[in-house]
Amino acid sequence: MQTVKMVITGPFSAGKTQFISSISEIDVVSTESKLSSDAEKKEKENTTVAMDFGRITVDEDLVLYLFGTPGQRRFDFMWEILAEGMLGFVVMVDSTKPETFREAKSILETFRAYAPTPYVVAANKQDHPDAWSTDDLRIALRIEEGVKLLPCVAKDKESVKSVLLELLYSILETMDDKA
Repeated sequence: MQTVKMVITGPFSAGKTQFISSISEIDVVSTESKLSSDAEKKEKENTTVAMDFGRITVDEDLVLYLFGTPGQRRFDFMWEILAEGMLGFVVMVDSTKPETFREAKSILETFRAYAPTPYVVAANKQDHPDAWSTDDLRIALRIEEGVKLLPCVAKDKESVKSVLLELLYSILETMDDKA
């Protein structure tokens, strides 16, 4: 059986935990802590401090392991640990929060430096009226044309599935090229 390790990363509150929870066939293993600052509590009650872990069996020959990173910089020491052995990664961006776009781009560059693996950018909250379009996000994030920037709704299993399949296809292409 082939296992594929994928990392789901992005800024604080971009939707990483929700993304994994929407599709995982097991209860997500989560390391969350209560938020302390009032500003952060407006967004959500808890934050990931080490990682989230989920699993998807694609078929009898293929299992995906999903590792979600913490989004807060104070926990970024976990990023390199989680990146170890990854075959690809997803950068989650909250399409409704332009104030997080610079952080998303920085995280993308950090993960590209860890390993030259395929990646996709998931534009989360595309169901929201304030969401930036993927075309506008591509410009704002300075994402090259060849990089897949995909619309996403982290709460929607089919949306999450389509993002993961795009990443999986990229990973399989890379493996074929090396074979």
